[in-house]
Amino acid sequence: MSGEGVSRGPDRDALRAQARGLGHEPGVYLFRDAAGEVLYVGKAKSLRSRVASYFGAEASRSVKLVRLVREIDSIETFPVRSEAEALLLEWNLIREFGPRFNIQLRDDKSYPYIKVTVGEPFPRIFVTRRLRDDGSRYLGPFTDVGAMRRALRTIKKMYTVRSCHYRMPAELPPRPCLDYHIGRCKAPCAGLQSEADYRTMIDEILEILGGRTGAVRRSVEDRMEEAAEALDYERAGELRDVLRGLDQLESRQAAIDPRGGSHDAIGFARQPAGGSVCGIVLRVREGRLVGRRVHYLANVGDEPDEAVLGALVKGYYLRQADDVPSELLVADPFDEQDLVEEYLSGVAGHRFRIRVPARGPGLELTRAASRNAAHVLERDRLERGDEAEVGVEAAGPPPAAARLAEALALEAPARDLVCFDVSTLAGRESVGSCVWLRDGRPHKDEYRRFRIRDSEEGRTDDYAMMQEIVSRYFDRRVREGRALPDLVVVDGGRGQLSAARQAMDGAGVSDLPTVALAKREEEVFRPGTPTPLRLPRADPGLHWLQRARDEAHRFALRYNRTLRRRRALRSRLSEIPGVGPEREQRLLERFGSLDLIRRATPAQLARTPGIGPATATSILAALRDDDPARGAAS
Repeated sequence: MSGEGVSRGPDRDALRAQARGLGHEPGVYLFRDAAGEVLYVGKAKSLRSRVASYFGAEASRSVKLVRLVREIDSIETFPVRSEAEALLLEWNLIREFGPRFNIQLRDDKSYPYIKVTVGEPFPRIFVTRRLRDDGSRYLGPFTDVGAMRRALRTIKKMYTVRSCHYRMPAELPPRPCLDYHIGRCKAPCAGLQSEADYRTMIDEILEILGGRTGAVRRSVEDRMEEAAEALDYERAGELRDVLRGLDQLESRQAAIDPRGGSHDAIGFARQPAGGSVCGIVLRVREGRLVGRRVHYLANVGDEPDEAVLGALVKGYYLRQADDVPSELLVADPFDEQDLVEEYLSGVAGHRFRIRVPARGPGLELTRAASRNAAHVLERDRLERGDEAEVGVEAAGPPPAAARLAEALALEAPARDLVCFDVSTLAGRESVGSCVWLRDGRPHKDEYRRFRIRDSEEGRTDDYAMMQEIVSRYFDRRVREGRALPDLVVVDGGRGQLSAARQAMDGAGVSDLPTVALAKREEEVFRPGTPTPLRLPRADPGLHWLQRARDEAHRFALRYNRTLRRRRALRSRLSEIPGVGPEREQRLLERFGSLDLIRRATPAQLARTPGIGPATATSILAALRDDDPARGAAS
């Protein structure tokens, strides 16, 4: 795969000339600012036409586009063989860089997922609120948590799924556990259940959780008859219990399509003046509504509705192409609809079409999705305690700020609060984060992240790390005379709170109110008070603290993953002859990932300071030799 060169400097004429010099092949383009940060990732049927369009008169149609073009300092392009390949590369690069001018899909992290560890020989099934790129299947997020847990309980009565946490077969218990003796597990750990038999069970559970119970029902009925004919009444009784469990699950699902169809419907709602945008996916399987997925979109700005809908559809299905229905219902057509249909049909292995219903149940379903999205945004507004219209600065503190001040006995409402968190993996790449919320909303200009300095690799001291980042933050804040928050929150318990207070004493800001929020019971710890405070689950003040804690955790975890990815990149590059630490650093700063280096041309790599043509050629040869996609294609 070839790539085009990189242009430097803010010269608009030079950028226009570079755009006119691009080829007409499909591909992906990156716009960077003067600091090298990726501003925007886009795909094009014709790179020349698409990139050149940003520097013509049409760029003035959108405020967001005007701002983007004003900040572009360099252009980088990656030609590919087809539009479908460009679609996937665009999505992967948006996930990699998180550009601030791209619409991005974000989950509502307050809702859980069901995780099935399909990468293990004997998969486990459990509930989680964190998505990891670990080869597991994630189903969700589930907005009705009670219904999800009831469904799981029913499934675990129907099937003997193991509940242990051993990573089999590398880890095995000394003997079968109690679950085996009471009939809740068949002890695959002791060789009493084959991997094939266990896998069949997991496949059926995935079908049920996906709402496709018809095929499972027919298979279970056939096996029950076979067991009865063979006089295996114990096995026939087990299968009868599975059928009863299916009846129980289906009775809880609303029947909305008498024809028994299986499809999704997507709708969204947006708040005015660049406020929040929420998308809803309603999932109908075999005529029954089996689930609702809630997602938020960031960086929307003044993008038109069709662009928002397109980003929602691509963002949702490109990351979970193993659960693509035969049909998607939307209220309006959107750009690249045909391309999305073509790509997902190929990935899913069956025809996938996007339809705009004009009447009947399909139209009502798309309207229901949009109404659901509007209700979610209204719920969020009420939880924040907003009285002003979204997007308009409130004249006074929101009610949630007053409620929090009352609960914590603060002298004034805490409109500005900061939250600290640390993140590490076995003591490696330890980092910290500080996020700032103003009236319950992220104030990202004030976000800060830290690499932990005083830690030994392989050792973890949460208290020392918390003390370090709080000390560094407030020392600099005071030294530069910058504004201080109304409330300081730390993620953790009494130990983290004590560490933070010591750091604040040293920085001379001990008068700032400080609390710690513990994850397990959502307890609020306060200095000098032995008993933690437990706010009601529906308390808007608690929601503010949780939102700050979760945002600090997300920001720290993202930085930790970035550093681990860089470490892996350095490790691979260091194996290539002629690439030393200095060249590694320059390649890392310029490209950010092995995938982008692998897709570049020798000329593009050679433009990196310190990388000549010979070194560029040897780097690409080494990386392309271990490219898994290249091996699969050969």
